[in-house]
Order: sequence, then structure tokens, then C-alpha cells
Amino acid sequence: MHRNKLLNLLKNHVSFDSNEAKMTEETILFVESNHNCFERSLLIGHITASAWVIDKSKQVTLLTHHRKLNQWFQLGGHCDGDADVLASAKRELEEESGLIDFQISSEAIFDVDIHPIPSNAKEPAHSHYDIRFLFEADSSLPLIVSKESKSLAWIAYNEVSKFNNSTSVLRMVEKMGILS
Repeated sequence: MHRNKLLNLLKNHVSFDSNEAKMTEETILFVESNHNCFERSLLIGHITASAWVIDKSKQVTLLTHHRKLNQWFQLGGHCDGDADVLASAKRELEEESGLIDFQISSEAIFDVDIHPIPSNAKEPAHSHYDIRFLFEADSSLPLIVSKESKSLAWIAYNEVSKFNNSTSVLRMVEKMGILS
């Protein structure tokens, strides 16, 4: 089954707190219940992949100012049918930043989040079941802003809340305090 790799990753993920643990369990149920969970055509929601990118000093993270949502987030996006969520996260990192020289810190899931996406002209409101991986890159390398973004910036962990103060993003910053 094409969902087994993701299900194994999810079942082995150690959640940071009870909120993430609940979202991890909900994501497992979602994946088990929807054979087409990687497809955008699943209108109730779908699996997405994100890259939490840090630099070698482990003091800053790369955020993108999302054009449509007009907010700062980690890099990421739709799997578009690809059941290899890590490969999707890598693809999104490359497409949204122009970076090609980076390393995956671990093939284990870094973070799991479920967040609502508002309706738009093309699709109804739905949920993104976001699977996030930790990457490392050199913050001195040039970045290329994609058409999906307004800007890219390396942000110090203690400044991230000025760009995005959502529980979803701040949980990843908190995790960096444990890892560094």
C-alpha cells in the first residue's frame, strides 16, 4: 500500500506536546481512511509536506511570505499525488527558495500539524495534514523568491513570533530550543 511508509513514520513520531499528539493521531486516521490522501482532488483535505529549514548555527530559520495567504510560513506545499512526503518537502524547499545545497537533518518526521485552509474560487474550505521535516542549509547562499511568495528571509528564532505567532509555527521554534 502506498500509504504504509507515511503511516510508519507517523506511528514512530514522538510528539512534542498533547496538541501535536492529537493531530498525529488524527492524521493517522485520515491516511488510513483515505486511499487518495496525497491528492489535491480530495476536497475534505490532503497530505501536504513542509520543510523547516535552519542554518548551520541553529539560530535562524528560513520563512517565506506566502503570496495568497499574505502570511509568513515555513516552506512547503502539496504532495500532488506523491506518497513520498520527504521527497515532496525537498521539492517544495527547492521550488520555493532556489536552494539546491541543503541537507536533511533526519528522515524522521520533525512535526505534524493540521490546519484549516479557507475556501477560494477553486476549492472549498478544507484541511491540510502537514508533515514537516527538518533541513539544514547555509544562510549565506542566495535565495530565489518563487511566484508563490512575496519574500524569503532568514529569521532569528527569537524574532519568528513577529512574523508568525501561530501555535503551529511557534511549536517548531520551541522544538529548536530542545535540539540546539
